[in-house]
Amino acid sequence: MSASVVETLRPFGEVREHEPMSRHTTLGVGGPARVYFRPHDRVMLIRAVRALDAGLPCLPLGRGSNLLVLDEGFDGIVIDLAPLNHVSCKGRLVMAEAGARMSRVASACVQAGLSGLEFLATVPGDIGGGVAMNAGAFGQQMSDCLREVCCLLRDGSETWLPVDALGMGYRRCHLPEGAIVLEARFELEPAQPALVRDRIRRMRARRSETQPLDQPNCGSVFTNPEGMHAARLIEEAGLKGKAIGKAHISEKHANFIVTEPGAKASDVLALIRLARQTVRERFGIDLVPEVRIVGGGS
Repeated sequence: MSASVVETLRPFGEVREHEPMSRHTTLGVGGPARVYFRPHDRVMLIRAVRALDAGLPCLPLGRGSNLLVLDEGFDGIVIDLAPLNHVSCKGRLVMAEAGARMSRVASACVQAGLSGLEFLATVPGDIGGGVAMNAGAFGQQMSDCLREVCCLLRDGSETWLPVDALGMGYRRCHLPEGAIVLEARFELEPAQPALVRDRIRRMRARRSETQPLDQPNCGSVFTNPEGMHAARLIEEAGLKGKAIGKAHISEKHANFIVTEPGAKASDVLALIRLARQTVRERFGIDLVPEVRIVGGGS
């Protein structure tokens, strides 16, 4: 990737070369991005993508809560969507840009007296990533209320896609190849703000009791096999608390990997591989990673 890419992006936002991704993931690990780009706003993002070669590898970045960047780093352009953070409610509709924190969207729903996205208050990520993986918790998921998504395609064009066109399922969403989520629109049910607030309070309390929220982690590492819980399989395989380097499988919830200062992505990856191998050997079940693993030729 030539220096001309940096110069191409510079008019549209902040650009850094060889930016450590450990600064931008909730695991606190990860090698450098060849180019890190934070657009000034949505318009500048669109202009930047139109100016880039459509063949360059790009990685949209939210909070980095479901992301493991390998120690070798990402040989492409990481696009930080944090400036795209507008949220608004009108009647039963909620509009949220990709970089809006899910917890902030949940708070807006409380103020508007709208129910259906309470679980967002417990998910440490942004709307764009939540749509891309059909995030969910407590029996709710994005696709329950999602109506349409605005995507930026690699040729720089924008398109609105209805939820029916996205093939959404459990932790699954089929966006066009290379597409970047710009905005999502949801339709919710009216409810008393106090009731919505109480549901959120109870969900947060439950999360705090059962998950290691006080330690760096990426959320659930594996999806749950049908009719089963990944955490239970990992625990029954005897891996709860297992450490490799400065990372270990949480004692509090076996489907979480937590890190300590000095941890490497290779420590986390080794635990992921160990959990998959051990569960496969013990139970004949192949755990599927929920965390997205990028870089290093992955």
